[in-house]
Amino acid sequence: MRVFRKIAPHTLLLAGFLIAPAAFAHDFAAGALKISHPWARATPPGAKVAGGYLAIENAGSTPDRLVGATISIANHVELHEMAMSNGVMQMRALPQGIEINPGTKVELKPGALHLMWLDLTTAPVKGSTVSGTLRFENAGLVPVEFVVEPIGAPSSGHHGQ
Repeated sequence: MRVFRKIAPHTLLLAGFLIAPAAFAHDFAAGALKISHPWARATPPGAKVAGGYLAIENAGSTPDRLVGATISIANHVELHEMAMSNGVMQMRALPQGIEINPGTKVELKPGALHLMWLDLTTAPVKGSTVSGTLRFENAGLVPVEFVVEPIGAPSSGHHGQ
């Protein structure tokens, strides 16, 4: 016969924190902005560019704008957009930044808005994290950590968790 013992709710809560995936702690905030699950794809050796992806939600009542970023493994970061133009996929820099209106969520993802890491000094390696800083017009500087997923990953394995 099995004996089941009642477990106190606070014990279950603590156990959940101890075994929860790291993704639960992979959100960052600055004022009314919530930055969710920054990630990147690993690159092959010798690659000089990589992309950074994340979601930014503005829970405030005033717009903000992502105007720049830095990343520890690249000499330069640009805000980019990929879009179809006359049947051809084109990528262009967004020197004016990316607006995040109140009550909206903007996703930076492959094939769309993204951070372009230029002149890599070190290749992003699957399973590692890369330190970076996002620069917002109003919220200022926000340190973040990008989780590196496998080469060709369609999205972060942690996205939405």
